[in-house]
Amino acid sequence: MRIFLVLVALFWLMPSVGLLLSSLRSPQRIAESGWWQVFGKPAQITWDNYSQLLANDKVMGSLLTTAAITVPATVLVVVIGSLAGYAFAWLDFPGRDGWFLVVVGLLVVPVQVALIPVAKLFGAVGLFETTAGVILFHTAFGLPFAVFLLRNFFAEIPRELLEAARLDGAGELRLFTRVVLPLGGPAIASLGIFQFLWVWNDMLIALIFADSGHPPITVALQQEVRQFGNNIDVLAPGAFLSMVVPLIVFFAFQRQFVSGVMAGAVK
Repeated sequence: MRIFLVLVALFWLMPSVGLLLSSLRSPQRIAESGWWQVFGKPAQITWDNYSQLLANDKVMGSLLTTAAITVPATVLVVVIGSLAGYAFAWLDFPGRDGWFLVVVGLLVVPVQVALIPVAKLFGAVGLFETTAGVILFHTAFGLPFAVFLLRNFFAEIPRELLEAARLDGAGELRLFTRVVLPLGGPAIASLGIFQFLWVWNDMLIALIFADSGHPPITVALQQEVRQFGNNIDVLAPGAFLSMVVPLIVFFAFQRQFVSGVMAGAVK
């Protein structure tokens, strides 16, 4: 079983390894042979492609733009989703169940349906082709899943634990920050990873709503392919950098991610 799992892991990592090795070869070598030739001729490895990438202001600027979109969109979804999930789980207010059904119903709304209406709205308020507009779009479409996930997770917290905290004088804000958030850490980490990966790898929303002069990395690489089809010395390292950041985030928080998934499965 362990041998099988190792083989599956190697098979899953093969495209990433191939892209990394391709980014370390010259364009001439890439045109002549496959990336696996590096294992027989390690002298092919060169850092010239990354030097050219660092000199490419458009691609490097697109990485900063992607980070400027992904981080706020992830933080907003996690913070607002946590607060709303706690409210739906443990606070009594008029129409709570009805509003939660509305949130669940929003899960089935495809992104493509909202592209034209939101584009018109953003154009009217001056948010079209702005970083703030992209952040708002990702936040709005990430919140239904966030609220649904965290509400269900928070609702499984023992009521006796919350009542004991209230008897000790804890208010709702203190109860949320000192009791609910620590217990909901795995679910919040899972949500953060999902949201981060979705926003970082997004191309459709970025292609429509982002500033064409400062596009995210996915759009910038697509434009490089369209304008310079043989510009592999920039495309290969740029694509690897755009891919390695989500991998680092996932492996850094994989324990919390697995804990959240398993806790949700058991509950």
